[in-house]
Amino acid sequence: MREPKREQLTRREVLGMLGVAGVAAWAGRVPLSSPTGAADQFDCVATPAQTEGPYFVDERLNRADIRLDPATQLLSAGIPLHLGISVGRVEGASCAPLAGALVDVWQCDALGVYSDVRDNNDRFDTRGKQFLRGYQVTDRNGQVEFLTVYPGWYRGRTVHIHFKVRVPHSNRGGREFTSQLYFDDALTDLVHGNPPYNSKGKRDTLNPQDGIYRAGNSGEGLLLRVERAAQGYRGNFSVGLRMS
Repeated sequence: MREPKREQLTRREVLGMLGVAGVAAWAGRVPLSSPTGAADQFDCVATPAQTEGPYFVDERLNRADIRLDPATQLLSAGIPLHLGISVGRVEGASCAPLAGALVDVWQCDALGVYSDVRDNNDRFDTRGKQFLRGYQVTDRNGQVEFLTVYPGWYRGRTVHIHFKVRVPHSNRGGREFTSQLYFDDALTDLVHGNPPYNSKGKRDTLNPQDGIYRAGNSGEGLLLRVERAAQGYRGNFSVGLRMS
């Protein structure tokens, strides 16, 4: 069956779609594993959309553990990161879980390399590989969880993870919301002091120096809350959309 046509919203459309204090989107932080009815726990914090960047590939890889490269059956090296994303529907001043939304995540590996693309500056050509990419569909609590690795760095960008929320629409195809998640610089320095990260040397761009992070003073609203886990780290973030 043909996939429904999906439309990329313009900035004006996103503003109208989300409509929380006149900003592009809102995000809050809730427990990674919330019980049914956890919508009441949403702490709605306004945050803007951010650029998709050059490395998105619509792989349609439905999986929770995105570390594996299906082509080689190898796992990406790095410190494990358990990432939870909650998606909610904003209705007036209330926030309700949004089930059935597709949440894509993609990121670079510990050495700053993305899969299945040829880098614009010829740093790498990984076409045919699919590590550190995938999507999940939100459950009845509006939640998805991924197992990935703490990202590395590459020249000119602070450390980040890309994500996209795609919401099916019966009459107008689909809608998209795209943004990025960031990490506390002190935590990144700590993580990047370990192998394999430390083989790349010291990164050249911190959060305050990153133009995308700074755009519209948006970066602080996209910082991922990260805590130590039994293995690696655990972080969560919530995104809400106004669908009417």
